[in-house]
Amino acid sequence: MFEPAQLRSFLAVAETLSFTKAAERLGLAQPTVSQHVRKLEAAAKRVLVARDTRDVRLTDNGDAMAGFARSILSAHDAAARYFSGSAMRGRLRFGTADDLAITGLPRILREFRQVYPQINLELTVGQSDQLYKKLNAGQLDLVFVKWVAGAKDGTVVQQDSFAWVGLEQTVLDPNESVPLIAYPSPSLSRKLAIDALESTGRTWRITCTTRQISGVLAAVRAGIGVAVMPSSLVPDDLRIITRRFDLPAVGDVDFTLIRNPLANTEVIEALTQSIVGRTLKRAV
Repeated sequence: MFEPAQLRSFLAVAETLSFTKAAERLGLAQPTVSQHVRKLEAAAKRVLVARDTRDVRLTDNGDAMAGFARSILSAHDAAARYFSGSAMRGRLRFGTADDLAITGLPRILREFRQVYPQINLELTVGQSDQLYKKLNAGQLDLVFVKWVAGAKDGTVVQQDSFAWVGLEQTVLDPNESVPLIAYPSPSLSRKLAIDALESTGRTWRITCTTRQISGVLAAVRAGIGVAVMPSSLVPDDLRIITRRFDLPAVGDVDFTLIRNPLANTEVIEALTQSIVGRTLKRAV
């Protein structure tokens, strides 16, 4: 019922909100993209894109079609690869920092496995420093980790900033030590938090040590102390308290993909392209 070429043009418009940019992305003429969208609207018997002289936006039916289009094209591409005899095969040992696993990353990995069913994806979740060591030891092929902005070579997927996080009712006495919830050392967020406090003369004490983001969040929610985490990953029930208590800035962070140069380049590139360009917001 819905032609893949039309769906691809529609998705390009949906993601760029521009017929001109969509045409450039697809390497097509703008009238061709417009024709594809019109034909898709005719097939769906719905208006999918509202446009005027100033902007382009999706209708409610357009939002629904975008979700269907991604699923249809994912299945179409997977079938094409499988039956063409050139379906990508191989093993991919992928490591991700545990707090990045609470973003939309699991959904991206699920879609990747649907498109590349013959790639054996092995997932390791841990702290960034540990994953980087495993990568250098040849135990992982690709890692998705957090680093101080600009500190490591690799493919930056998203830039963010660290923030101090606590409960709405958190109270910190400026004359007392900051109660800190942290990962065990070595840990990037732990080191940056302590360095930032000591640089301003603030004392600190560790009130909880945990190896998982679930433990960090549980301790903060219990009111045991405060933590440092990327701003985009702060849950709705917690608050960024950096300014409220005049806590020192911790710095910016890159969500970075780093590859093992000795691993299967084709397989690594496939997963890299599946992740790059996707906004990784908190999922839970």
